[in-house]
Amino acid sequence: MESARFAGSMGMTECTMCRLAPPEFERAVAFAIYDEEVREMLHLLKFQGMRRIADAVLGDGMASAVLQLEGVAANELLVVPVPLFAARERSRGFNQARVLAEVAVMRLRRLKPVWKLDLRSDVLSRVRDTNALFAMDPSARRKSLRGAFRVVNAETVRGREVLLVDDIMTTGATARECSRVLMRAGAAKVWVVTMARAQAESGVARSSEVAMWDVDSRHSLQPDAEKRRTFLQ
Repeated sequence: MESARFAGSMGMTECTMCRLAPPEFERAVAFAIYDEEVREMLHLLKFQGMRRIADAVLGDGMASAVLQLEGVAANELLVVPVPLFAARERSRGFNQARVLAEVAVMRLRRLKPVWKLDLRSDVLSRVRDTNALFAMDPSARRKSLRGAFRVVNAETVRGREVLLVDDIMTTGATARECSRVLMRAGAAKVWVVTMARAQAESGVARSSEVAMWDVDSRHSLQPDAEKRRTFLQ
């Protein structure tokens, strides 16, 4: 398989994996590449419970990522955070995807009042815990996640466009499985937004060999550099 960088140089708009096995979501957008700075900020949020970093820094990035969908996604969107397994959420005390969704929606309601964003964290449920995915290849990730999510109430989803929110997209296995069950429940379309995106050159996730894409830079809403430095010091 050609690398993601080669695909980009050839003018291809889809990654290798999406061309070989098209996902059920319409498009996935991210604010940043998953570099050391972004990784550290997300780790502060997820593993040290610094939820304030989402409001002070990451919210602008999430809103900027969603703005890439302006003009293609519907003005009325059902915003659905990717759920954690209940025991894991109790242990952590919060779901980082919901926190990111909340700050993004708050900013977008001010920036784009024409958008009707309905944030619902009760649409999807994670009914089965999964092993840590970061060490798995894409095939193993898909197998591990198969059947891990379900739609709680199909009436909430039916006929609506869904904005699925998560913190990181690596191979896209989580977004694919969530989108699959949302579409089976009657969603009209599913769009995916994450804070960061990373993808291995060959489509196999490896911790030390990750090819990363720059994202659309048309929008100028950027987290303030001074805020980032403050949190990372």
